[in-house]
Parts: sequence; structure tokens; C-alpha cells
Amino acid sequence: MGHQFDELSRRVIEAAIAVHRELGPGFLESIYESAMKTSLRHRGITYESQKEVAVLFEGEEAGIHRLDLLIEREIVLELKAVKA
Repeated sequence: MGHQFDELSRRVIEAAIAVHRELGPGFLESIYESAMKTSLRHRGITYESQKEVAVLFEGEEAGIHRLDLLIEREIVLELKAVKA
């Protein structure tokens, strides 16, 4: 039994693997974010970048969180960069 976002998830993972294969480790997160946006665009996947969302706790705003990428208004993608 599949999940609601299986196909979209597969396409996003495919885009991420393409970035990883091409760039490898060692760059700043901003480089990977830019490359990921290119990879998503080339695959026809829409996204919002650095989207601010309110975080609520017990009905009150606790603060604002900035999402790296919100993909097709369904999947949140938080990017992390590592040296190796």
C-alpha cells in the first residue's frame, strides 16, 4: 500500500541524488539549495524557497520558522551540508 506522496517523494529524491552525484560534499548549504532548485525546475517540480511559516503553540504564535523549500505545497525539504 502506497502513501499519498510516494510519486512526488520519488521525484524529489531523484532531484537530490542528481545534486549529490554532481557536486559531492564540501560546499555551503546555499550552493546545494541553489542546485536543488535547479534540479527541481528541470524536473517540472514547483517549490517555494525560504517560505516563512508561523509556529503555533497552544493557540498562540511561538515564532516564525523559515522553510528551506516547500515542494508543491506538500513536502517540506530542509537542506543540510556536510564536509565529507
